[in-house]
Amino acid sequence: MVILNRIYTRTGDDGTTALGSGERRPKHDLRVSAYGTVDETNAAIGVVRLHLKDDRALDAMLGLIQNDLFDLGADLAVPQRDGKAERLRMLSSQVERLERDIDTLNANLAPLTSFVLPGGTPAAAYLHLARTICRRAERMMVELAARPDEPVSDPAIQYMNRLSDFLFVASRAMNDNGAGDVLWVPGQNR
Repeated sequence: MVILNRIYTRTGDDGTTALGSGERRPKHDLRVSAYGTVDETNAAIGVVRLHLKDDRALDAMLGLIQNDLFDLGADLAVPQRDGKAERLRMLSSQVERLERDIDTLNANLAPLTSFVLPGGTPAAAYLHLARTICRRAERMMVELAARPDEPVSDPAIQYMNRLSDFLFVASRAMNDNGAGDVLWVPGQNR
């Protein structure tokens, strides 16, 4: 359980922040940037949920995803080190649930005939925004994982990869199952 009685601590005034392990890192550290961008993804999904109207099924899926993103932030905030007690980690089952939700949403979509431009309904546009933020977080996580002594769990990276797919499919679902998608027309404005 997390208890936050005091919001400001002044410990970050020197440009550092504490990881979940207690280790202090610069606020511009790639690990901090990665979990900060995961949080940004979560905030964008919160905006999406304001625009869902009566789609309770998608709202429920997004609610689970928002909780998963806090798990993912916790996973990133405590680098896995040999010999240390295991902390909260992303699980393959969370990735598998996303895959099932993608399949559920995708089953009703019109086939794609072109790339989709962000737009359509407000919910779809915000889902595209969340997708691009998610992809940025994924790129940061992959870059972090490529560094020596900066472990990132496979399920964490897989989750973000799958989440961007989910957000894309959900955006199409919000555009009348693809019928209202705004399609790219190559060279249209030449």
